Amino acid sequence: MSDSDILLDIRGLTTAFAAHTSAGGAIAKAVDTVSLTVRQGETLAVVGESGCGKTVLALSVLGLIPDPPGRVIGGQALYRGRDLCAMDEAELETVRGNHIAMIFQEPMTSLNPVFRVGEQIAEGFRLHKKASRAEAAERAVEMLRLVGIPNPEERAQSYPFELSGGMRQRVMIAMALICDPDLLFADEPTTALDVTIQAQILDLMRELQQRRGSGILLITHDLGVVAETAQRVAVMYAGQVVEQAPVAELYAGPQHPYTQGLLASVPRLGVRRTLAPIPGMVPGIFNLPHGCRFRPRCAKAFGRCEACPPLFELGPGRMARCWLHDGAPLAEPVHCEASQ
Repeated sequence: MSDSDILLDIRGLTTAFAAHTSAGGAIAKAVDTVSLTVRQGETLAVVGESGCGKTVLALSVLGLIPDPPGRVIGGQALYRGRDLCAMDEAELETVRGNHIAMIFQEPMTSLNPVFRVGEQIAEGFRLHKKASRAEAAERAVEMLRLVGIPNPEERAQSYPFELSGGMRQRVMIAMALICDPDLLFADEPTTALDVTIQAQILDLMRELQQRRGSGILLITHDLGVVAETAQRVAVMYAGQVVEQAPVAELYAGPQHPYTQGLLASVPRLGVRRTLAPIPGMVPGIFNLPHGCRFRPRCAKAFGRCEACPPLFELGPGRMARCWLHDGAPLAEPVHCEASQ
């Protein structure tokens, strides 16, 4: 593949949050020098436990981090060569919802409770495509039909509180897809849906890719969805990417202890075995451990883990942030902080 098919090129992106305590102010990085690419027609899955920085990463790229308390303090997010992090709000508004769209994780907090859902879906189409009110309303009903909502003409007149959680999630998906974006951020897009509707939504996202060559950055906890839809995976932990690999290679042989733990904790159909949960919890960004951030939970930790590991290059498209791979070529210099 050539670099010309890269839709999104994230380079060393760093997002920090400030907190004021009795001991004074503190700054912590929720996203720490993350580098990823998304190509045309590709789905990149970003996985990890809650609190690992996946959603903050997506919001940072789109300029949606509230300032204060958060702010992008370093790196770039290049969309077709243009740095989104350097754009002002007016420039971002021409990109968001039109060329780049996001399916948000919490539909009840993302939908306006005082407007009908049809109006909210149609708004972006009217704004970006310069469509009439009637054309936009017709397009909104069509999108509701595409995402599997019955009686779409009637449901377009409903308010968010009149819909079930699954229906609200599908409204958010319709809103994100209405302008046929060429880059889609999908933050847990199928969490509130039953398996039948989940399959329909994943098919709809694949259809968008095939029709427009769209790229998808999929944020999810569902490793089954990753195996079915993604071509590459980036595993995040405590704000850092700890492993990257093509999907098949990652499932066949995870190289970071955290990824190994994630896969070991997932039940497999037809396989009787004791599940092995990862002990402990993801650390808070204001209380990160010294050295390797996974060290306190890692059964393979040793003395070297007191220092922060870089990403090691393990092969084409394969990287892992672990001292167990010391001796492999570096994918990046050691840039993370040893402590917070």
